Amino acid sequence: MPMSFNETIIEEFRANEGKIGGPFEGGDLLLLTTTGAKSGTERTTPLGYIRHGELLLLVGSNLGAPNHPAWYHNLLAHPVVRVEIGTRTFQALAVPAEGARRDELFAHAVRSAPGYGDYQDRTTRLLPVVVLERAEPDGWAGPGEVRTLADKVMEVHTWLRGQLRQVAAETEAHFAERAAHQGPGEPPVPGLGLQIRQRCLAFCQALEFHHTSEDGHLFPGIARHHPHLGDTFARLEDEHRTVARIQTALVDLLAGIGIAEPKRFRVELAAMAAELNAHLDYEEEAIVPLLAEVPWPPVPPAEAAEPAGGGAGRA
Repeated sequence: MPMSFNETIIEEFRANEGKIGGPFEGGDLLLLTTTGAKSGTERTTPLGYIRHGELLLLVGSNLGAPNHPAWYHNLLAHPVVRVEIGTRTFQALAVPAEGARRDELFAHAVRSAPGYGDYQDRTTRLLPVVVLERAEPDGWAGPGEVRTLADKVMEVHTWLRGQLRQVAAETEAHFAERAAHQGPGEPPVPGLGLQIRQRCLAFCQALEFHHTSEDGHLFPGIARHHPHLGDTFARLEDEHRTVARIQTALVDLLAGIGIAEPKRFRVELAAMAAELNAHLDYEEEAIVPLLAEVPWPPVPPAEAAEPAGGGAGRA
């Protein structure tokens, strides 16, 4: 079966370190890989992008069609995306801009590439402007150099705690802005914004993956060598279920484009913070020390195998 137009562009992009010929030659092009909102399948799309200082912007123009492009619906469901620019590949958090910020960024996009203005004129929908934030910004060092499985678990825990603090800080800033609103009528933003939604959804999805991996692989592996810790693992798995119930409530509140029940979201977020931090503290006390001698990344079986005659001198 012949390749589609997009597949041809993707192949040329990857074969030539991000350089594309023909009508795209010299343009700013990246590859955006999203996870299907319904299928769960990864989809890669070549897209033009705009730089705005340190920011990378995408415009959901869909050539002025009446509907948002599929990649936009995908990133609303799965905010963490993969970005390829030139020879670099990194994960990013995709956050659609809102209100005055969206208008300012779109005006910049039109100044950089006037065709976006033409696309907006063709449709009644407001073309979304998406900001790509590095999922792990440069300079974030985590807990230090990762050499063991204990280091890796602590790195994940540090990231989870940091994301949770950031969501909580942005939520409190939103409520402070509402409280400071002066004049008649409702505050200008009655629900929580897309930035909080996207960041919280990404956190919930990362947390679910982390706990599923622990339950399916990490804990059973440790339990085989430490059968006396049965009660510890039972407690950790029970805490996972408690956190999962709160996580489900948060995800339900994130189902819409905006968070329609900010007060309830705030309560559920506080419950998540309390339960998760207590759980991570216990896991770090009871389990992480057992992983301090396990190398990370794992040693491939071929390298770990004993060489011929290599047993001499070993205990």
